[in-house]
Amino acid sequence: MPRAFDGLRVIDATHVLAGPFASYQLAVLGADVIKIDRPDDPDQVRIQGPDRALNDAGMGTTYLAQGANKRSLALDLKTEDGRAALRALLKTADVFVQNYRPGALEALGLGYDDMAALNPRLVYCSVSAFGHDGPRREETGYDNVFQAISGLMAATGTPEIAPLKTGAPVVDYSTGYMTAFAISAALFQRSQTGVGQHVDLAMFDATLMLMSTHVTALTAAGKAPRPEGNRYAVAGLGIYDCAEGKLMLGAANLRQQKRLWEALGHPEMVKHSNNERFDDYDREEALLARILATRSAAEWEVFLRDHRVPAGRVRGLDEALADPQLDHRGVLHELDAPEGREGTYKVPVAPFLMSAGNPAIDRAPPRIGEHSAEVLAEAGFDADRIARMFESGAAAKPG
Repeated sequence: MPRAFDGLRVIDATHVLAGPFASYQLAVLGADVIKIDRPDDPDQVRIQGPDRALNDAGMGTTYLAQGANKRSLALDLKTEDGRAALRALLKTADVFVQNYRPGALEALGLGYDDMAALNPRLVYCSVSAFGHDGPRREETGYDNVFQAISGLMAATGTPEIAPLKTGAPVVDYSTGYMTAFAISAALFQRSQTGVGQHVDLAMFDATLMLMSTHVTALTAAGKAPRPEGNRYAVAGLGIYDCAEGKLMLGAANLRQQKRLWEALGHPEMVKHSNNERFDDYDREEALLARILATRSAAEWEVFLRDHRVPAGRVRGLDEALADPQLDHRGVLHELDAPEGREGTYKVPVAPFLMSAGNPAIDRAPPRIGEHSAEVLAEAGFDADRIARMFESGAAAKPG
């Protein structure tokens, strides 16, 4: 079954997490993604992860998480031949996504205006720290920096242990999804107008999108977010200690809190408005703590599920990956272990299924320059010129 982006060619000159994750999402939906690797300066995620041998091989686990379904062309864009190869690819490409510092590619003659003149249908997406305009346009940043400057860290943790970053790079991955969405929107508009455009996406802006409810609460009601840890404004939401393990309750709305109290045999505690829940927080919280401490989190999870109350025990990642629901959904794909190792490893593909053309992984993450020769040939370079580029260092194949 054809996938949404079959036939689409994406040139990916991004590095680290956000940009490569965006192109990865296009790739699992069928796009031909050509990753531009730098021959002597590998993407830093290729050398990141807990396995030192994989890092040394340029196949670190951080890279493996989002490198599948791509082809690797190793180009030195500081050389004229390297720039010529990129221009040749962009002349017929549909999408170019890059996250160089604003102005860097323009200085090399590879900015949007130059590439739009070469290929008016090109969707040229720039991902940067603060965008291509404004007083902070020259700055760079990473996930943890944006968590710090956006207010996200200040709202995370407890009053005693704050600020605190999240346990996963949520800014990078959410920025990646927003980038993929922005590119998709530009492609849809191109289908109507026949013309591409420049997409200017800033990670700082993307982080504030994650803070939308807090932004509105502060600006409309004067309520700044505070580090509340696992506590919420109403009882029935948050972490509770059980006889064994911890349980996260999610009785968020009035219907759910009614079912919760009735299931626990305390219909007198049912409230009819959230204001009533606010006012009776201490009494409800104390009663819930006493009741939930009488059984294990696993038992409560089953019991409350049967009564249609959202709840789940706190699990480690190993337990989460063993959940049979994941096999049913096919969210994880199993690949052969890299670098000639035995066994397999798993990567998440996408969080959705489609009635026609599901996201899928077709090829393993490539080594640096693994497809240099074939991609350059597709761009119209003959064998002699490719050999000269390899010899000069303008391009590279796997060492």
